[in-house]
Amino acid sequence: MKKINSKLIILGSGPAGCTAAIYAARSGLNPIMINGSQPGGQLTITTDVENYPGFEDPVLGPDLMQNMIKQAENVGCQTYNEQISEINLEQYPYTLKNNNTTFITESIIIATGASAKWLGLKNEEKFRGHGVSACATCDAFFFKNKKVAVIGGGNTAVEEALFLTKFAKEVILIHRRDQLRAEKILQKRAFSNKKISFLWNSVVVDINGNENPKLVKSISIKSLKDNSSSLLDVDGIFVAIGHKPNTDLFINKLELDNEGYLKVNNQVFTNKKGVFAAGDVHDKNFRQAVTAAGFGCMAALEAEKFIESKK
Repeated sequence: MKKINSKLIILGSGPAGCTAAIYAARSGLNPIMINGSQPGGQLTITTDVENYPGFEDPVLGPDLMQNMIKQAENVGCQTYNEQISEINLEQYPYTLKNNNTTFITESIIIATGASAKWLGLKNEEKFRGHGVSACATCDAFFFKNKKVAVIGGGNTAVEEALFLTKFAKEVILIHRRDQLRAEKILQKRAFSNKKISFLWNSVVVDINGNENPKLVKSISIKSLKDNSSSLLDVDGIFVAIGHKPNTDLFINKLELDNEGYLKVNNQVFTNKKGVFAAGDVHDKNFRQAVTAAGFGCMAALEAEKFIESKK
């Protein structure tokens, strides 16, 4: 098995990982960024990005991330299109392994992100970025004066529905139960908002749309009360059944909260020396590319201080 030594390993290549890589490389740390199962992160499955600073016109998510990765490489970061299957944080320096390689490192930045939970429908992936989204903050702008559906009943779903009312003409919140799970204050706001209506005891069983151009036109609904079927015309669907942080590798190795997110102190410090977290892997409040990039910057600066202190 091949062995590679590095002062700093960055896990993940979304905005957090790439920003950490850029800062670390410019500091002379010669970092290694391991791209993981989805190089570029969640932005690679979006279309137009209008809320990332520096672009007069919308930029495609995959293009934005490809440019970030290239920028990291151009300033001296090595990238590996691999996925780590094993990590040892009990012995220092730390080791990370996959089938072919053992990486040995003084410091680690974990930027593995989080994954939106999806419904698992046949056409869901087909229409992602073309009417199906998991982020109202990212995509609500594209549904001005349109009719949209939000799937879910917790805080995330209600927050998404409320945000969408700033843009959409009508928001239908579809929930499989007969009452919301969201906090009472959020429920109160939703029930008092005239743009929001509710479809209870119902699930989405299919997404329907056009092929060319690829656009959502309607959703097929099944009632859990009487098993009846219906068709609901909508221009967009926002799946808001939660996110899952990509932290399986760190179970019983780092402190996680009850939802599986990495616990941090002072923004980016985990409970292990020299191990830092950046982005959606610990941030469940903002979940934006620009905030992830900010955490990546912070993690890289703290990693540099830590490595310097070891000297």
